[in-house]
Parts: sequence; C-alpha cells; structure tokens
Amino acid sequence: MYTISCESTVDLDLQHMNNRQIPTIAYTYTIDGQEYVDDMRSGNGLALFYNKLAAGKNSHTSLINVERYKDFFRPLLDKGDLLHVVFSSALSNSVVNALNAAEQLREEYPDRKIYILDSTCACVGLGMFADCLADLRDSGKNIDEVYQWALLNRGKVHHIFYSTTLTYFRRSGRVGAATALVGNLLHICPVMNTDINGKIVPVARCMSETKAVGKLLDKIAQTVRDGADYDGKLWLGHSDYISAANNVAAKLKLAYPKADIRLFDIGPVIASHCGPGTVFVCYWGDERKN
Repeated sequence: MYTISCESTVDLDLQHMNNRQIPTIAYTYTIDGQEYVDDMRSGNGLALFYNKLAAGKNSHTSLINVERYKDFFRPLLDKGDLLHVVFSSALSNSVVNALNAAEQLREEYPDRKIYILDSTCACVGLGMFADCLADLRDSGKNIDEVYQWALLNRGKVHHIFYSTTLTYFRRSGRVGAATALVGNLLHICPVMNTDINGKIVPVARCMSETKAVGKLLDKIAQTVRDGADYDGKLWLGHSDYISAANNVAAKLKLAYPKADIRLFDIGPVIASHCGPGTVFVCYWGDERKN
C-alpha cells in the first residue's frame, strides 16, 4: 500500500482531495500579524481572505517547516509507502524542508519508500497533476511506476494565466515597482506561463483584458496536446474573478468540446502573490520550454 499526498497550493477543494484520497498539508498565511491556515474551501476562510484584501490588507505566506512535514508524513508512513508531490521549487523553498523531513524519517521508517517529488507545478496545475497521479494509482500502478511517470511527464503540465493588476506581483517581488506602476496606469494585462522548471515567465503585455484572453487562447492552441481533439483535463482557477473565468471557460468549451473542463477558486496562498483579478488555465501539452 502507498499514499500520494500533496499541498494546499493545489487550489482544489479539500472535499475533492479527500474524495481522491490525496491527503493534503496546508500552507499558512499572515494578515495583520495573525496566522491563518489555508482551509481549502472547507470553511469561510477564502471569503474572509478576499474581503481583507479588498480592505487594503497585505497577506504574507510562510514555508512549511520540517517538523510540520514530519508530523504530516508519520501517520501516512504508518500505513505504507509515500509519494509526496511538492509545490514547484521555482516558486517556494518548502521542497527543501520536505526533503529534509523525508531524510530524517527514513531512519524511523527504514522499510518504507519515501519519494519527494518536485512537481514544477503550481496552483490548479499542481492539483491537476496530483489528480492524474491518483488516476494512475487507481488503475493499479505501483508507487515506483507512478513516480517514474511523474518525473517524465511533470514538464507537460502547462500553466498560462493573465492578471488585471500588477500590484501584488510587485509586492511579492516578481515585477519591479516602476513596471507595476506603469502597467496599472496603462491598464496592461500581462499574460504569463511557466517554463520547464516551473518559473513564471512573460508571454505578452496586452493593452486590454480582451486582448489578454485572445493571447491566452492562442497560446493554448499552439501547445495543447492533440489540438481541438484534446480530451484531457483542462482546469481553470480564478482569484475572486468568476465572471471572467466563466467567459474563458465558455470559449474553451467551444474550442475543446471533448475536454474535461472544471473551474476552481485560487486559494489565499497563491492569491497573496497574484491578488484578485487573475484567470489561470492548466492543461496537458508539449514539454514546456526552458
């Protein structure tokens, strides 16, 4: 027996993760000196989080430390082997703590296999990737087969998104203050994706949201597996921006009628860095570029 586990930055609902039998460790975030746990839509935490952002509050995120990982891993290892899928190392150093925790626990559990997998994925892309690993598990693949498949295919999960504000990207250090100021004044909507390592890279700076959506759809068409016949997972996330996300989802349904299209809320950890007004699309495609 083995367990596939993940982290709350999957940005899927906790109920979904429980239904898929993927235990999930929660990140935390701090607003006005008070620490909150990412409840993954199991309570009212997300609504309170966005209300605080709307009131002008800043949110800061923290790494998951070694001891929290060990406390999370132990009951899973009591049951069997473990494959833990980590938030992209290009966006968080939590993977270092997960690896250290695993190394220490190997002394306590010498007969267990413990795999820590850098997904190179984030947000709904991480959730989609973990969900596909659960599909493999449920089909009868053993832990080594799932782990090897994951290593070979993690770079084929595409993440492309646009945002209507650069304010939060400036706060998290992903763009400079001058760039953010000019971008917000000109109402620029940046379109971004991730490279092979999971690092965020720019695709285009669009002068309107309509153009940003068009660029996003063009980029998907260029890279999606099987083109218009794509029948895999095509999952969307949004940060308090349901109307725009529904608009993009409707266009994707027309372009990819066979796809499994679902819509999720972006949680407080990712939204602390992108802010409200972001639409995020994930799908399987060609190997991401360097």
